[in-house]
Amino acid sequence: MVKKILLVSPRGFCAGVVRAVDVVRIALDTFTDPLYVRREIIHNPHVVRELGEKGAIFVDSVEDVPEGGRVIFSAHGVSPEVREKAQARSLEVIDATCPLVTKVHVEAVRYAKQDYTIILIGHDGHDEVIGTMGEAPKQIRLVETIEDIEDLEVEDPERVAYITQTTLSLQDTREMVEALRKKFPSVKGPPSDDICYATENRQVAVRDLAESSDLILVVGAAHSSNSVRMVEEARRAGGSAYLVEDLGAIQDEWLEGVETLGLTSGASAPESLVQEIVTFFQDQGATLEELVVREEDVQFALPSNLQARVSHT
Repeated sequence: MVKKILLVSPRGFCAGVVRAVDVVRIALDTFTDPLYVRREIIHNPHVVRELGEKGAIFVDSVEDVPEGGRVIFSAHGVSPEVREKAQARSLEVIDATCPLVTKVHVEAVRYAKQDYTIILIGHDGHDEVIGTMGEAPKQIRLVETIEDIEDLEVEDPERVAYITQTTLSLQDTREMVEALRKKFPSVKGPPSDDICYATENRQVAVRDLAESSDLILVVGAAHSSNSVRMVEEARRAGGSAYLVEDLGAIQDEWLEGVETLGLTSGASAPESLVQEIVTFFQDQGATLEELVVREEDVQFALPSNLQARVSHT
């Protein structure tokens, strides 16, 4: 029986996610004509469903937006090709790309202009990776494993640079970078890590949580990269951990022999889902204790064109 819930901070929405969700909500309140969102604004079905119920229309492609319409780009960023297609359809774009993802795009463009082969450490098919690779598709090579690096062949081993997806495992990424440096001793990297502050903080926090919990639940979607990485980090630290989308996903057999339940959430999981789980176990007699590992105070400004519109209303 669960006697204590150990709720760790930081958890949940990061600054980029807060900004992206706010962009959609504010745009819905500001504009009266249809508002389209390309792909999931963040990787969480609960949030997407809520925003859809409020009037946001989610589409897979800018071609699904009527000419002259208004479209929001998700927090994960898009390729130049997508921007060009939006422009060709005379769409008004509100760009909710996380500034930390934009930083990686800028790095890719800078290395491409210097004629480097760019190694992107990331997960094939992830929205962020697709957008980043679109910045220099002829020069970017995606690697997911150390074996991928070992098999790499480039035209000029002296002109290699690397960038990374922002939501990767810190340890896995360090190992990948070490492998790159071993294969290409002169490889260049970004001036600061591409792994975002929130990804790092949540992984550090979940490792601390693993030391004090019989079981860890990470609230997040199965296709949320940072949430999946948190489960991996908890297990790597010796903890038992599962990813759950919400309260209904918790399986009774996981709780056998569990007295202290560690609870956290990925950067795209709303706090309401966490509190639903807390309330459920409190109703069964569990106490609540909070573990604060790091403080966060990062905020990102709204996109300039939306900010300008809001300022004039």
